[in-house]
Amino acid sequence: MRLAGPHAELLSHAERPWASTTFSGARHTVTLMFSGEEGVAAAREFIATLPEHEFTIRGQLVADAGVNEVTHVMQPTERMVLEADLLVLAEV
Repeated sequence: MRLAGPHAELLSHAERPWASTTFSGARHTVTLMFSGEEGVAAAREFIATLPEHEFTIRGQLVADAGVNEVTHVMQPTERMVLEADLLVLAEV
């Protein structure tokens, strides 16, 4: 939420376990809504920044992050709803 900024509203969060032969963790799906002109500008910044962002989460590593879906609505108020996926692995 810090990366998304003050214009973001968390609509939902889901987590499901993920594992490979060498790593384990979880895939997180987050849905955020950004409203108004400033919010939509913040959403565009979030979309551009998320894939390369260096997360610092103690004991965990964000192996992959990206926005999967974007809905941009103009009426009655401009807003963007984003669905982002993050693969978070346990550091060993």
